[in-house]
Parts: sequence; C-alpha cells; structure tokens
Amino acid sequence: TAKPFKLKRVDAQTNSAPRPKLRADKTNGTIELDTETVLQGVPSSAWEYKLGNRSALEWILDQYKEKKPSDATIAEKFNTYRFADYKETVIDLLKRVCTVSVKTVEITNRMPPD
Repeated sequence: TAKPFKLKRVDAQTNSAPRPKLRADKTNGTIELDTETVLQGVPSSAWEYKLGNRSALEWILDQYKEKKPSDATIAEKFNTYRFADYKETVIDLLKRVCTVSVKTVEITNRMPPD
C-alpha cells in the first residue's frame, strides 16, 4: 500500500456539529472536508493525475459526499450514510491517493514522448 502523503491537517474548534463540505481548492492546495477540518499542502502535481475528466482526489471527494435518498420511505427505514462516520478513513485515503497521484505524475513525466 502507498504511504500517506504528509498533508497538514488544520482543525478549527466550532460550537456546532461539523457540516460536510468535501471541496477542493487547487489554487491554494487545500481540501476542505467539513466546517472543522482542512487538509493543506496538496501539491499541484496531485491534481494533474486524472481519472477521466477529474483528478483522483476530486473523485474521492465526490464519492464520499452525503446524498439524500429522494424516496422518503427509503430515507426513513434505512440507515443513511453520514460523512462524520468515515471522516478519518477518508483523510487517510486522501493522503494515500495524493502519494499515488504525485508518484504517477513523476513517472509519466520521465517517460519519453512518443
């Protein structure tokens, strides 16, 4: 498995429960997870590794967003996904995918052009 990339985690204390955001800011190299936690120090090369039209990091953020079921019966009778339950797992995953993205871009940049 890939080693976690050394991203800086900044936790702000809030009086209310943290609300999920899961937003990437490529310009500043940050990932805002919720109203409480931000990961800083994402290298620009990590955003270059694309899966289709999005970076691998953006795919993770999209897949872990909370989505409300449109059917009220389903929402009422089944446990719905809460980001807060997986926050630490997502942070670890983002760090590891950041490592993979940076290393992959390094390798592809060393390859000779066709």
